[in-house]
Amino acid sequence: MKSMTTRCLVEAAICVALAQVLGYIKFWQLPLGGSVTLSMLPIVLFAIRWGVGPGLLSGLVFGFLQLTLDMSFSAGWQSILGDYLLAFAPLGLAGLFCRVKGGVFYGMVLGAFGRFLVHFVTGATVWAEYMPESFSNPWVYSLCYNGAYMGLSLAACLVVFAVIYAPLKKYLCRVETAK
Repeated sequence: MKSMTTRCLVEAAICVALAQVLGYIKFWQLPLGGSVTLSMLPIVLFAIRWGVGPGLLSGLVFGFLQLTLDMSFSAGWQSILGDYLLAFAPLGLAGLFCRVKGGVFYGMVLGAFGRFLVHFVTGATVWAEYMPESFSNPWVYSLCYNGAYMGLSLAACLVVFAVIYAPLKKYLCRVETAK
């Protein structure tokens, strides 16, 4: 990973803070955690602008911030690790699409899918004991539970990206090189 410039670190801090604020605006919240928010937007925008490494790091920092400020649902250290610390880091994979036309959309889908996978595995392995009796398979339950809010969050973020894409297009990939 190239050395991170002061500008990169400042933008990361702003995007993580903005993601935290957007995380408080919940359009829908499930009873055991998980909600439909736009909190993924700033992390994905940062990753598209600065690349995979800084994007993964900003996602990890955001997950830690979620853990320290919002930890209302946890079923032990496995849940803390999966649902908070590791779940938001894959949003940084959006940086793989920096030089691709419309890459912010592909990056959003990849980042959200990576986040979903972490929540999916954690849900099927850690949260299975809280599964309703109407489900017999914890993997199906986790798919339905996590797919519901992650799918809606992804759709909301894609709609917002569609609206802001044209004005922000020239700012998405950084122009200067890291020194």
